[in-house]
Amino acid sequence: MRLKGHDFSSKNKKNTAQHPKKQKVAVILLETIQNFSTFVPLMASVRQEKIASLLQQELSFIFQKETRDICLGSMVSVTNVKVSSDLSVARVYLSIFAANDKEEVLKNIQVNAKQIKHALSQIVKMQLRKTPNLTFFIDDSLDYAEEINELLKK
Repeated sequence: MRLKGHDFSSKNKKNTAQHPKKQKVAVILLETIQNFSTFVPLMASVRQEKIASLLQQELSFIFQKETRDICLGSMVSVTNVKVSSDLSVARVYLSIFAANDKEEVLKNIQVNAKQIKHALSQIVKMQLRKTPNLTFFIDDSLDYAEEINELLKK
């Protein structure tokens, strides 16, 4: 292999430690590889975040306007969406307000997940090639924050 007049083949008996130019090239190549390996996952992460944001916005609209019977009369807010790296699964975190039994509302939403996915896919069909499978969870971070505030007030 030749690079700008330098011979890096095994025929060359000189050690790279004796040649600062060769050592510098090796360091630059190593740094480039390390920077590239840390840069690639960030690109995928940005894509995941964009899709998660789109899904969160559209699912909020669906829960507010179209699925009152699925939510059993309670108000449902989409607090967070996390998309898997292959974009096939979306974990949707919901806050459920004005409900007697949050678990019952969540079970009803999970039973009707295919209907919700279909409504979502009709909205985002021009932005996404395939709509991810939706898994729903209750987001208890607001309850947790409220507990911490109560403890701090005491």
